[in-house]
Amino acid sequence: MAANLPKPQGWRALIGWRRLRTTAITCAVVAMPFSFTWKLPLYELWLQVFAIGLGLVLVFGLLEQWPRRLPRWLARWALQVMGVGVAVPMLVFTAYVLRNPAGAGPFWLNSDRMEGFFAFTFVGTLLAPWMALTALVRQREAWAQEQALAFELERSELGRQALDARMRLLSAQVQPHFLFNTLANVQALVEAGSPRAASLLQSLTDYLRAAVPRLDGAASTLGQELELVLAYLALMQMRMPDRLQYALHVDPDARLLRCPPMTLLTLVENAVRHGIDPSEEGGRIDISARQHSGRCRLTVVDTGVGLQASGHGLGTGLAALRERLQLVFGGDATLVLSETLPHGVRVELDFPATC
Repeated sequence: MAANLPKPQGWRALIGWRRLRTTAITCAVVAMPFSFTWKLPLYELWLQVFAIGLGLVLVFGLLEQWPRRLPRWLARWALQVMGVGVAVPMLVFTAYVLRNPAGAGPFWLNSDRMEGFFAFTFVGTLLAPWMALTALVRQREAWAQEQALAFELERSELGRQALDARMRLLSAQVQPHFLFNTLANVQALVEAGSPRAASLLQSLTDYLRAAVPRLDGAASTLGQELELVLAYLALMQMRMPDRLQYALHVDPDARLLRCPPMTLLTLVENAVRHGIDPSEEGGRIDISARQHSGRCRLTVVDTGVGLQASGHGLGTGLAALRERLQLVFGGDATLVLSETLPHGVRVELDFPATC
């Protein structure tokens, strides 16, 4: 047994409810055999046995806390076991002296009482050290379980912190991706002297007002994501009014579902950048959100150039999105890309529906 067992502090640790309960049960078991030959009232027997047991608990608890430091060669658990063993005859002797009737001689001059003294001392010396050792083993096991639980909680907390840090890193990578692309589009129209510049700047303001508060958020609702997507599509439609059309098909209940930040916007921005923008005639984007059987399915379909024409160059947005989904949902989310006819891309995202 290790010498550096944890040392409880204070009176609650010295005489705890569990120790008192165990002591009472043990004293009851010890007193039963003596009750058959006990000549005095039985309550005196029970009081005497319990008083001795309580004294042993006090000795056990005191040696658990004092002295503060021990020699290297002396383990505290050994001190407690030996202390309890030595305390048994002393406590039995004290109990017999205090219970000695008034006017009677010393109990050691009475053969019956002396016989009882030796019987109590023998049984106590035999059982008390083993009870103390058992208590120490259980205490050690409880402490080991507590340490294991604390370690598991600490590891879980460190894992959560690492996940948060990774999510923030990915958000930091996404944030310039959206902002710089949008600002480049605005700059192109302003340099071309487009009369739509003022309206475009207003749309940019609406987009940033919707986007910036959610860039560092840990979670958002699908309704908030849709607001962000609408602001982005309005901005993109002003840049290419004759080449971009879009429509939303969303279940009302789905708007309250939790959704990782920037998820839907990443899918829509990817459709605009790699599908609609490279196409001379432009195209259409249809966005749908459905909730069914505890799952949420987001679908973004565009009629752009398609996977083959884009050379499968879908950018870093979907790659970052896949990693974020893995961090948030583990293996419980799927992201599937497929071709549509006559041309275009269909992206389906399926994840658990939670509010």
